[in-house]
Amino acid sequence: MRKLLITSLLALAGGVALAQGSTLKVDVWDPPFNKERKHRAENYSTLDKASKPWHLCVAIPHLKDAYWMAVNFGLVEHAKQLGVELSIHAAGGYEKLDEQRKQVEQCMADKADALILGAIKSDGLNDLIDQFSAQGKPVVDLINGIHSPKLTARTAADFYEMGKAAGDYAVQKLGGGKPLKVGWFPGPKGAGWAEAGDQGFRSALAGKPMTIVDTAWGDTGLAAQGKLLSNMLDAHPDIKIIAGTAVTAEAAVQELRRRKLSDSVQVIAYYFAPAVHRGIQRKVIAAAPSDVPGLQARLAVDVAVRALEKKPHPKHLSAAIQLVDAANVNKLDLSGSLAPEGFRAIFSVNR
Repeated sequence: MRKLLITSLLALAGGVALAQGSTLKVDVWDPPFNKERKHRAENYSTLDKASKPWHLCVAIPHLKDAYWMAVNFGLVEHAKQLGVELSIHAAGGYEKLDEQRKQVEQCMADKADALILGAIKSDGLNDLIDQFSAQGKPVVDLINGIHSPKLTARTAADFYEMGKAAGDYAVQKLGGGKPLKVGWFPGPKGAGWAEAGDQGFRSALAGKPMTIVDTAWGDTGLAAQGKLLSNMLDAHPDIKIIAGTAVTAEAAVQELRRRKLSDSVQVIAYYFAPAVHRGIQRKVIAAAPSDVPGLQARLAVDVAVRALEKKPHPKHLSAAIQLVDAANVNKLDLSGSLAPEGFRAIFSVNR
């Protein structure tokens, strides 16, 4: 797994700000959106400033976990640096597609210049994307994956690769060749990232001694994941590995401690968050890949402005995945994956 290389960064307390005109090492899909996951490493230079205070409107699933707080931080910081206006709408959860549709409609009513969309469902907003695109305005797919031919660009790692990275680690580092039973929690059914992660994780376990004995889909709120986890442990007390979302891993640490199973059940996440970071440091979570969500968010803002200003940009790019475990957790620069400690959600940037 390639380590993310970032040059020309300014350190903040617990986070990073891209210096004007920073050069980043990113993955570029060629051709864009290809299903074979063909991508190559390239240099990407961020803009110094926008030519005018464009209004970017963002719709994301929620701000209930640290992953999307890191996205929030990245969006806001780069909008400030470029000198553009930003409106951020959070739907409140993956079960609230109707609310996200209303929020995208509000973006259009507010006459936003560009739309950045972390979609609740991969095909649940296509008609609205069509309407926005028909006005000649950019639509950037942020992280979650959208199945629409009208996208201007996508800034997202492939969650198939994230799931596969977690699965490969589980097989190679946790399994020891033993026929272990796995409880699997991929996230919300219908979300593009969760379904891709599910496919990747299963591909890593195919033909291996590990067996997924049960799969529980659900929203990534801590309460929802905790309930799913408790139900699965009741039904399958012989599970030896819990794998799933970052929130699953956070809930698992608490539930396993309560059941006095911390020494007999291992935990792995297929994306990263502060609770996962702490868990890896404390060696109660084995590992997690990070798609560096704060940096993905910055790239989305940068690409949207490039599109508005008719400047060249990759149509599909992402930060390279970082795999984090106990061996490297205190060595890697994780500032693109985590919002600063104490950061609170921000919903607008005005010029």
